[in-house]
Amino acid sequence: MRALLSVANRDGIAPLARDLLALDVEVYATDGTREHLAADGVEVRPVSDLTGLPSLIAGQVKTFHPAIYAGILARRDVPAQMDELMEQGIGAIDIVVVNVSPFAPAVGAHLVPIDEAIEMIDVGGAALLGAAARNGAGVAAVGSPEHYAKLVHELKRHHAVSAELRAELAADAFGAVAAYYAEIAAYLNQISNNTFPKRLAVVLEKVDDLRYGENPHQRAAFYRETTHRSATLADATQIRGERPSFNNYLDLDTAYRIARDFTAPTVAIVKHTDPVGIASGDELVEAYRHALETDAVAAFGGIVGVNREMDGATAREIAANSYEAVVAPAYSQAALGILKAKAGLEILAVPPDPTEGMRDYGIASLDFKRVAGGLLVETLDEVGLDRGRLQVVTRRRPTLDELNDLLFAWRSVCHVRSNAIVLARSGATIGIGAAQASRQTSVEIALRRAGDRAKTAVMASDAYFPFPDGIQIAAQAGVTAIIQPGGSIRDEMAIEVADRHHLAMVFTGRRHFRH
Repeated sequence: MRALLSVANRDGIAPLARDLLALDVEVYATDGTREHLAADGVEVRPVSDLTGLPSLIAGQVKTFHPAIYAGILARRDVPAQMDELMEQGIGAIDIVVVNVSPFAPAVGAHLVPIDEAIEMIDVGGAALLGAAARNGAGVAAVGSPEHYAKLVHELKRHHAVSAELRAELAADAFGAVAAYYAEIAAYLNQISNNTFPKRLAVVLEKVDDLRYGENPHQRAAFYRETTHRSATLADATQIRGERPSFNNYLDLDTAYRIARDFTAPTVAIVKHTDPVGIASGDELVEAYRHALETDAVAAFGGIVGVNREMDGATAREIAANSYEAVVAPAYSQAALGILKAKAGLEILAVPPDPTEGMRDYGIASLDFKRVAGGLLVETLDEVGLDRGRLQVVTRRRPTLDELNDLLFAWRSVCHVRSNAIVLARSGATIGIGAAQASRQTSVEIALRRAGDRAKTAVMASDAYFPFPDGIQIAAQAGVTAIIQPGGSIRDEMAIEVADRHHLAMVFTGRRHFRH
C-alpha cells in the first residue's frame, strides 16, 4: 500500500505518518511536508522518487506527472488499467492526504492585490485531492486532519480502507475543492465589482447540528460563511445553556443586529424575528427598562440583545423576567454570576470586530431569500440616513427632540417586518405594529400597544401611506410627528391631513421593506 502526503495544515501529520509507516505503508511526501516530518523525526520518501524530477516553477509543480496521476486514477477494478501501470513501471497510490493552502483567511486579512492573490492559489493540491476523490472507489482522498484517526483505525483493524469510508472521504474532498475554487471566484468577482456573477457559489462551513428545525419534525444545522470577518452570531461563544434552537438562533441574530445598529447603549428584545421593544439610553440598564416597557407581556420568553458589555445592574433586571437567551459583546463577572443562576437561560457572547484592515467579501454583503428551485439575492439594506437629505413636507417643522426621536424610530422600523410601524418617544419604542397586510392595521396595533403613551410620540413607517387614514388615526391618538419614505400618488392628501392636525412630517425618499 502506498500513500502520498502533501499538506498545508500540518496538524497531526507527523503522528499519521508514523502510524502509516508502522502499518508497512510506503509513504511519499512533497518537499515542504517531508521537511516538516523530518524535523519531527519521521523519515519518508520524496515525491521525486516517483517522478524522477525536482520541484519546478518555484515549487508550484511537484506532483503534475503521469507517475502520480496514473497511480491515483487507475481503476482497481479494471484489469487493463492496472496492467498498463505495471507495463509503465508505475505503482498505484492508495491513500492521498492533501489539504490546500488556505485562500479565504489570507485575502480576508487585508486588501490583497491581484498579483499577490494569484500566488496564493494552490492549484496542485486541489488537483491532487480532486483526482483522488474521483477514484474514491479505490483511493482514500483524505482532505482534513479530522479524518486521520478514522483512517488509521480502519487500517489497523482491516489492513484496508472500507468502501464506506472512501465514499465519505471523496464527498468531503470534492466539497473542499469546490469551496476552495468558489472562494477564489468570490475574490475575483469582488475586485471586478461583479456583485451578481453568472454563477454565484455559496461557501459555508458547518458549525453544529441543531436539535431540530423550526418544528421538531424538521432536521437542521448551523453553517458559517467562510468569507466573512465581521463580528457575528456565527462567531459567538456559548457561555452557558443548551445550544440554541433553530428559532432561537434566528431571534438571537435579529436582537444582536438591531442592538449593534445603534451607537448609544441599546437593548433590543425580540420574539419571532420582530422586535418587541428597542431603546437607547445613557446607561444600559435604563435602555433595558424602556425596551421592556414597550410590551412587557409580549417580551415573555423572548431574546435580549445588547450592544455593550452586560453589567450587573442590567443582568439583575433581565434575570427578574423570563427569557430564552441573552446575547452581548461581553459580560462583567457580576453579570455572569447573576445570569448563570437563571435556570435554562442561554448566554452567548459575540466577539468584537476583528482588527482594522480585515474585510468581508464573497456573499458577506449579500442577503438571500429562498424560493422553490432557487434563491433571490440582493445587496444588504443599508439603514444609514443623511439628515441633510430629509425633506420636511408639512408647514410645521419637527422640534429638535422630535427629530431625534424620528431618527431613532426610523432606524428601528427598518428591523420590523412589513408593513411596519414604530411609535417612539425619548429614544425608546412605545408601540410596534408588524407584519400586517394593511398598513392601517399596523398603525392600530402600534397605537393599541402604546395606549396613552402615544400622546406626544412620533411615528415611523417603513413605506409610504397609500391612504392618509393611518396618519389620521395617529394624529387623533396624539402622535405629533411622522417619518416615512413618501412616494405615494396620494402624498398630497397625507400632507394635507398632517397639516390639518398640526403634525410635522418628514420624507426620507427611501423605503425599508423587510419581508
